[in-house]
Amino acid sequence: MPVARRGRRTALLAAAAALLPLLAAVGPAQAAPPEHGAGARGPLVVGHRGAPGYRPEHTLASYELAVRMNADYIEPDLVPTRDGELVARHENEIGGTTDVARRPEFADRKRTKTIDGAKVTGWFTEDFTLKELKTLRAVERLPAVRQRNTLYDGRYQVPTLQEVIDLAKRLSRRHHRRIGIFPETKHPTYFRSIGLPLEERVVRVLKRNGLDHRDGRAIVQSFEPTSLKIMNRSLRVPLLQAISTSGAPYDTVASGKGPTFDDMVTPAGLKEISTYADMIGPEKTRVIPNRADGTMGTPTPLVRDAHAAGLKVIVYTFRNENQFLPRDLRVGTDPAAYGQAFREYAAFYRTGIDGVWSDNPDTAVEAREDLRGN
Repeated sequence: MPVARRGRRTALLAAAAALLPLLAAVGPAQAAPPEHGAGARGPLVVGHRGAPGYRPEHTLASYELAVRMNADYIEPDLVPTRDGELVARHENEIGGTTDVARRPEFADRKRTKTIDGAKVTGWFTEDFTLKELKTLRAVERLPAVRQRNTLYDGRYQVPTLQEVIDLAKRLSRRHHRRIGIFPETKHPTYFRSIGLPLEERVVRVLKRNGLDHRDGRAIVQSFEPTSLKIMNRSLRVPLLQAISTSGAPYDTVASGKGPTFDDMVTPAGLKEISTYADMIGPEKTRVIPNRADGTMGTPTPLVRDAHAAGLKVIVYTFRNENQFLPRDLRVGTDPAAYGQAFREYAAFYRTGIDGVWSDNPDTAVEAREDLRGN
């Protein structure tokens, strides 16, 4: 039944685990979260695609390792198969994250398509049935950066959303704490255009698994406001508007109307987001930009403005390697070597953010412990 976002905001904020499942074990939480920034243990840590700093992304092994590293949420990006099943891949093009290019039986599936206005050549999930996709095996997406992860190439399947949910439930019981899921609808305008809309499928799976609640066991995100607004009519779960560094959501591009990402981070834009979502997920340089020389700059007013609009702020993406850090936090000249990631986390945590997406959840959690200690 349709639910007005503003009409349930008070209930969402009052719900025990609407944003902070780390406050509870497997059952419903009892205490309301603080207004902003920190729960019982501090800002949320979301295992971005699991723990891809250590295992190939979007595999059950990657998600499980993230939980063992004390992540509060695991994040499956969702794309559909030809027969309409939702699977966890960062992109629907799977040439770089599976062994499909080495499978002669699928050589004729290689295509060139236009995805969100860009031509992409490769193999696409929507051209495979789930049964066919399950014959493939995941591989490391960044082998030059994460060479040790290539040890695990070929060991894991592409998981379905249902398998990720089942894993989260098992791990919640095993670790005696609630593990949330944080799915993202990927390229929703594109998939709607080819007759494979994501939203109704996400709604159906969450409802079937008893996750359509305000308690934060599931939070759904998208870069496209249209996708969130569609789900807002049918779901009670918290929703997050993801915000890139530049440009506009593809639904804005495709329709010729709607906000750019720069529009979204203004006070007026944040107020508009609050009518259909409960959080924003900005790229990290929206919160602390780098200076012209690549060193870390000073915080923008985004966190303060978002909190004033009643929105939580979960920032992406934190990684340990030099090439992903501001220039002044790098160590040595090897772009794949680890830099001073703890200093980056400390700077961001001090802004009052409510959580982070991290490829290295153990580092994010230890930095959170430093915050508590201080």
